Amino acid sequence: MRMHNADETCGIAQAALVLGDWWNVLVLREVARGHVRFDALAAEIGLSRKVLTERLGGLVAQGVLRRSLYQRRPVRYEYLLTDSGTALLPVLVAMQDWGDRWALGDGTLTATAEADGAEHARVHALAGTRLPDDLQLPGADTPLVSPDARATVLFTYPGTGVDWGEPPIPGAPGCTQENRLFRDAWPDFRRAGVDVRGISTQLVYEQAEFARTENVPFPLLSDASQQLAAALRLPTFRGAGRLRHKRLILVVDVERTVRHVLFPVVDIPHAVAESLRLAAACAHST
Repeated sequence: MRMHNADETCGIAQAALVLGDWWNVLVLREVARGHVRFDALAAEIGLSRKVLTERLGGLVAQGVLRRSLYQRRPVRYEYLLTDSGTALLPVLVAMQDWGDRWALGDGTLTATAEADGAEHARVHALAGTRLPDDLQLPGADTPLVSPDARATVLFTYPGTGVDWGEPPIPGAPGCTQENRLFRDAWPDFRRAGVDVRGISTQLVYEQAEFARTENVPFPLLSDASQQLAAALRLPTFRGAGRLRHKRLILVVDVERTVRHVLFPVVDIPHAVAESLRLAAACAHST
């Protein structure tokens, strides 16, 4: 690609060289989702083997992906994100956020979603899918899915103790209430053999301070690097200067498969009670 001399010192232009085109972006999207083998990538993207080989080779050469041998006869590789590639995840999530709001929506800034919208369809399509094995988030040195529980409830929320400014963002308030409701129901979750994880894009120390103040008994995990948002294509919105998760609840079984999805979450007390009911039933069936 020919570049103007001024582009040599432009970070946007240099990043555009790496992302390249539509296909490179989709390859990175699928690797982030856990589709790391050639055949899986080809099937998800619908790309010819020749073009996919070229794109993967280019992304490896750019240092965004690395190849990892998983089979010797015949030789087969997985394509994994490098540190450089992981650093691109917030860019992909920001692109998705822009697309959800402006290309697929009417430009309204909201922390909830319409039942007939693209975000609703995308999130509910998670039911039956498996979370990537290597997907972990920082916070309390805790795995994303509990290995000791028969089911795990993952609930995402915009953030606690946030000054949203004026005008208020529809669907954003209530994060402290939600954590308190899960805290109060914690004994019932444990009796059912279910674990709970709260997730936001707040930093680890912010969550740790909140957990101490509110006596939250379950782990709060940080998705500040947008790994979970990219892996599951979770809906986000920008509020108080940060890209934040919209509120949703996933019930995940011991095999890391999403069994139930609650989204959008509008009636928080009902959603907490419903997640307990669904997770208890899931735990009982395993």
